[in-house]
Amino acid sequence: MPKTIALLTALLILAPPVTPWTGDDTRVQVLPALPDDVRVLHFDPRGRGRLVAALGDPLHAKHIAVVVPGSDVDVPRFGAVLAMARAVHQEAGRPDDLAVVAWLGYDTPEGVGVDAATGRLARAGAEALTAFVRDLPPTALVHLLCHSYGSVVCALAAHDLDVADIVFTGSPGVRAGSVAELGTGARVWAARAGRDWTRWVPKVRLGDLGHGTDPTGAGFGARVFDAGDGKHDEYYRAGGDSLRTIARIVVGDAR
Repeated sequence: MPKTIALLTALLILAPPVTPWTGDDTRVQVLPALPDDVRVLHFDPRGRGRLVAALGDPLHAKHIAVVVPGSDVDVPRFGAVLAMARAVHQEAGRPDDLAVVAWLGYDTPEGVGVDAATGRLARAGAEALTAFVRDLPPTALVHLLCHSYGSVVCALAAHDLDVADIVFTGSPGVRAGSVAELGTGARVWAARAGRDWTRWVPKVRLGDLGHGTDPTGAGFGARVFDAGDGKHDEYYRAGGDSLRTIARIVVGDAR
């Protein structure tokens, strides 16, 4: 236990916390130039900004995949989330009945520090994600693709959402001890690549510090799939085993 506490303390001092937008932040973001095939669903320029965009048409899609990113993403760095969404859309090869949403609907943590090691930003993100998903067309099957700290966001929202699948990749923990504790009827999937640094994150919680159980663990109950020997940012790499499985999940072809 002393070693665990020391590791968690180290996480806290690696970087300062991010101050969330409170209404008095004078920063104003500019909508980045986006390709013509990208539909902007929401843009808020205040503070670090919010941006939600889709590939495909969510109003008429049979399947809607929502990519929920982790740390170090904001409006100027939205391209990273959009690239993940595009990789899924292209790999699935189903442009007529699949829409993939790049969802930057919350303040993500910056670096590895207090905000990354606690649940404050994830709780706010879970509320925003719940509101967004509930506004999607009820005829579509929704699939949440949750990467890194985004897996904490999805896990906290899970009990309030009617979705078909929740996919955790590179998760630091999901603040639940099992699939049953998530309180969801969705199929729950999880993967961790061989060179993903999150395998070293202590899977414990002390109050609001740490995110708890590894969703790829045998006792958690998720459907664990192979992510190869990639790094933390390579789950959506073209040609990778992880992306192929994710693409099959979002069109209902994975079992």
